[in-house]
Amino acid sequence: MDEIAKLVSKGQSFMEDGKFEDALGVFEQALLLNQDDPDLWNHKGVALRSLGRYDESVECFNRSLEIDPRDKRAS
Repeated sequence: MDEIAKLVSKGQSFMEDGKFEDALGVFEQALLLNQDDPDLWNHKGVALRSLGRYDESVECFNRSLEIDPRDKRAS
């Protein structure tokens, strides 16, 4: 499992446990490794939305769609 996959798994685990701030931090670490992955932007957007940071989450979802306009998870 590569570094990004490990970070995503860790972030998803934090999300399941309701640790949204921790998840956000992990997803941001993953984005430092690859800013062109629409899934990573979606994960960050979900974490932000879970924290009630809606404007920021929309920005992440929009970034995902810029990278891959067919990304249904961002719409």
